[in-house]
Amino acid sequence: MLRQRALRLTALALLTIGVALMSPGCGGDDKKPTSPGGGGGGTANVTINIVGNSGASSFSPSPDTVTVGQTVSWKNNDTITHTSTADGASWNTNNIAPGGTSTPITMNTAGSFGYHCTIHPGMIGTLVVQP
Repeated sequence: MLRQRALRLTALALLTIGVALMSPGCGGDDKKPTSPGGGGGGTANVTINIVGNSGASSFSPSPDTVTVGQTVSWKNNDTITHTSTADGASWNTNNIAPGGTSTPITMNTAGSFGYHCTIHPGMIGTLVVQP
């Protein structure tokens, strides 16, 4: 019984380390987005919340509006990993662990951009970038 508990704790620790390494900014695959945005550091001008796998209600607010040059991050308020990926693949936050926030993305191009979670494609949102 004690040995099984030790094995479970070891497995949990390894899983936690693996998730941390895959999260943006923690040594994972930090692909830099292309137009409409570029990667950024620090705090975003706007944070969109990921609320769960709820179709068009998965991201809040959605639609959200920013102006060209502002930065956007996505905060995962769900209990499972998600992404924010532009439908045209112009940005991809990569995996955002539960409780985590993506690296800010600078929006450099005006327009209306649909996006989704690549893990759960039914999760959709819209970001409007005004000139």
